[in-house]
Amino acid sequence: MTSDATPVHTEWLTLADLTEILGEPLGRIRRRLDERQLVGSRREGAFKVPAVFIMDGEPIGSLRGTLFVLHDAGFTDDEAIDWLLNPEESIGIAPVDALRAGRKSEVRRVAQALA
Repeated sequence: MTSDATPVHTEWLTLADLTEILGEPLGRIRRRLDERQLVGSRREGAFKVPAVFIMDGEPIGSLRGTLFVLHDAGFTDDEAIDWLLNPEESIGIAPVDALRAGRKSEVRRVAQALA
């Protein structure tokens, strides 16, 4: 599945950070989380979202569908985040980096194979 390579280094954003970065009220941020446009986790106490999931002031467009594929494969939110941030041998880079580069089909194909 994943290699032992170093995970993508990313800042972790709190909900307050997200309201500022996305310029949206907290309710809209929560709705984005409920709709799986974003995913987060409790890391070091507070609920946080990896900053690398935001690109050009918006959540990565292909993240939502990829999260659905991962959840269909049985991944929890924490497992999905970890998979996205860690280099994937069959892709050659971390899946989130591939998504950011527009390689969504490849990422989803690998994610589906994990089921």
